[in-house]
Amino acid sequence: MKNEQQLLEAVQQASQRWKEGFNSQNATMCAEQYEIFATMHARPFGEFTGREQIESFWQGLMEQGFDNVDYIAPKLEVIDDKTVQLSSKWQMNKAHGVIHKERWIMQDDGCARLSHDDFEVLGER
Repeated sequence: MKNEQQLLEAVQQASQRWKEGFNSQNATMCAEQYEIFATMHARPFGEFTGREQIESFWQGLMEQGFDNVDYIAPKLEVIDDKTVQLSSKWQMNKAHGVIHKERWIMQDDGCARLSHDDFEVLGER
């Protein structure tokens, strides 16, 4: 139970760092929350592999004026002793959508990082 709580706390902290990076318009900080060879499926934009492509995607979105992201009723599910899956609705200043699956993996350094991110834009705001 203690390990599960530590895992959940690590994921919540990492997810918060990602949101802080996005809301402060820091694409590098967002990308640092992903594993080096992570995959991201950003519907309808496409698929991105690795931190460099993922950072470029977030940077481009930020340059278009997107910010102020917030998760609505996030659900965290422990998959195993190193893995948590997050799903949630989300909204930001110009769009809203759903996170189908964020797969967070506990790393050897004690931080959780995204190995897979699958989200969808459902509309404009």
